[in-house]
This record gives sequence, C-alpha cells and structure tokens, in this order.
Amino acid sequence: MSFNTEITETNEMVVDASETAAVPAEPMDLPIHEASKRKRKKRTNLKSKATKTAVQDTASAKPEFQRKENVSDEVVIRFDNVTKVYHLYDNDRWRFLGLFKNKEKDKHATHIEANKNLSFEIKRGEAVAFLGRNGAGKSTALKMITGVTQPTSGTVEVAGPVSALLELSAGFDSRLTGRENIRLRGQILGMTDKEIDRVMPKVIEFADLGVFLDQPMRTYSSGMRARLGFAFAVQTDPEILIVDEALSVGDRAFRTKCIKRIKEIMQDDNLTVLFVTHSSSMAKKFCSRGIVLNKGVKEFEGGLDDAMEYYTEHFT
Repeated sequence: MSFNTEITETNEMVVDASETAAVPAEPMDLPIHEASKRKRKKRTNLKSKATKTAVQDTASAKPEFQRKENVSDEVVIRFDNVTKVYHLYDNDRWRFLGLFKNKEKDKHATHIEANKNLSFEIKRGEAVAFLGRNGAGKSTALKMITGVTQPTSGTVEVAGPVSALLELSAGFDSRLTGRENIRLRGQILGMTDKEIDRVMPKVIEFADLGVFLDQPMRTYSSGMRARLGFAFAVQTDPEILIVDEALSVGDRAFRTKCIKRIKEIMQDDNLTVLFVTHSSSMAKKFCSRGIVLNKGVKEFEGGLDDAMEYYTEHFT
C-alpha cells in the first residue's frame, strides 16, 4: 500500500510541475487580489467545461424504448364528420319502444352526443395518442374503429384488421372452456382454422392459465378472463393496434410481460398504433402525434409535444 501511495504522490508532483511550466507565472508586482481573481476565473472555466460535457452526455443518452416510425401516404383510418348519439330512457318500456320509430320516445329520452362532428385521418405506420378526460369520447371513437358500435351520422373508414386492448374479457362465452373461446374469437374475427391453430399455442403459453384452460370460463376470475383476452389480442398479427391506458392485467409479473410484448409488437414499422393514455411519459415513448378530445369534440390535433402542452394547460 505504501509503495502505491508513493507512486501516486510522485505522479501528482509531475503533473503539477507541467501545469506550472505551461501557465505563465504571476508577475511579482501583481496585487494579491488580482492574482486571486485570475485563479477564480480559471476554476470557473474548468467548472463550465465539466458541466457542458455532462449535459452533452445526458443528451446523447438513449431512451429506454423508442418506436421506429415509417409513415406512408396511405390513410388507414378516416373519420368524416362523425357523430355518435346515445339515447338514455326513463325505463325499460321506453327503451324497448326506442328500437322502433315512435314520436313519443323522444319525450322520454336524454340524448348524449359522445362524439360530435369528429374528423381526422391516420396514416399507415403512425402512432397517435388520444388525450382527454374521462367521458371525452375517446372510447366511443375507438369502438367505432373496431366496429363494436356504428356512428349515428358521418363516415368511418378503416383499412386493415384491428386488434384492440380495450375490454379484454368482452365476447367470451362463459359456458365454453378457455381453449374453445380462443377458437370462437378467432372465428368471429374471420380467421381460418389454420390461422387459429398457428396462434393457439402462443396464446396458451402467454396466458399461462394452467389447468383452467380446459375449464368452463364461468369458473374464471375477472383477472383470468382478462389474461386470456390480452394473450389473444397480442398474439395475432394486426395492422392496427389500439392500446388502452388500462393495462393492469393480472399480477405484477404478468403486467411486465404485457408491456414487453406491446413494445415488441410496436417495433413493426407498418403497424398503426392508437394509444389512449393520461401519462405523458408513456405517450412520448410510443407516439409522435396527438389528438385532444373534450366532450366528444376534437379540440386540438398536432405534434405530440404541442398536444400534451394543450391538454396540460386546459384540462389538468
């Protein structure tokens, strides 16, 4: 230990000597306060240089995940003056009569415009964030893209198969087993038997339901149903992926696996992504453009940073 210490001290002496030789000595007749000022200026310059280097290193650091975008000119989703109206009736009798043409039904109904004259276009390969408070009309717009509901007026055009991570457990038959529900959902989506057989092992492995896979779904917990729904959605090959902000599926380990799988899917340059979130950090990782909705109306559309700034300023 002592030998190493002596070498270190010797090296320090050599460095000091070289620095002394390189820097002109202070004049003997220079006032003491002027010499101190020069030394302080030298230390300040060294400190500024170190700070600048640290900033450059931080700026060059790569984020944990950044999606690659390859946006084409092809429009895959188009909303043209879309309005969706929900009718809320006083009781079941008027709700039933509301299915038919009846002049009296409007007297017993409250009309809610979930979306109003909504127009936008999304091109293939884009990743767009939908921002807005609860009840802003985000879910209604996404349901029209998936075909779950239809617009009251206007036109919705979608080109390509859609995979939606919204209501994960919707559409399952509680009398069928998990394995049978995988096949049923594939048939509903128009998949062939060969395509279903190809994705079946991947869905089973990802869901990790064990012996419950061949049990009736009525025996499943809500978390198990959501796991199976998520596993099916992410193992198909969609051209349009809709990701809801609610990805609290299963336990912590399974949630981590879900997020990892979503990142893998989003690396596809030709995949169009619609991302619903209130988190600016998540949106910035995945998206480059933002659409702000409020009470069913589009209030802002533009770059993600501008959209996040608008949303933060007006709604938070």
